Amino acid sequence: QVQLVESGGGLVQAGGSLRLSCAASGRTVSRHVIGWFRQSPGKEREFVAAISWSEDIKGSADSVKGRFTISRDRAKATVYLQMNSLKPEDTAVYLCAAGLKSTLVATARGYDYWGQGIQVTVSS
Repeated sequence: QVQLVESGGGLVQAGGSLRLSCAASGRTVSRHVIGWFRQSPGKEREFVAAISWSEDIKGSADSVKGRFTISRDRAKATVYLQMNSLKPEDTAVYLCAAGLKSTLVATARGYDYWGQGIQVTVSS
């Protein structure tokens, strides 16, 4: 079992920044890839970024490249998503997830455990 808790969301103006945190715990957490996804009402869950604890897997979606950066702190078992130059279309519930399927890191079905999600709202 892996437990995930997101924090750091909120309301920000367009052009602003937020940093999301995903605190992971569980006996097997070090074996899992951690991913960030987002979901808006009426839309499918969208991949944002993913990272492994060894960083041999690290990547992000084209829609956020150059603006969002994923990183991890192994000692704290926490994955961060630094979001800069935020746009209104980035508004969504952001969820972190943990999965063992390294070949499916950009799809929701590659993940077995999910956090509850946190709201990010970008005003224009």
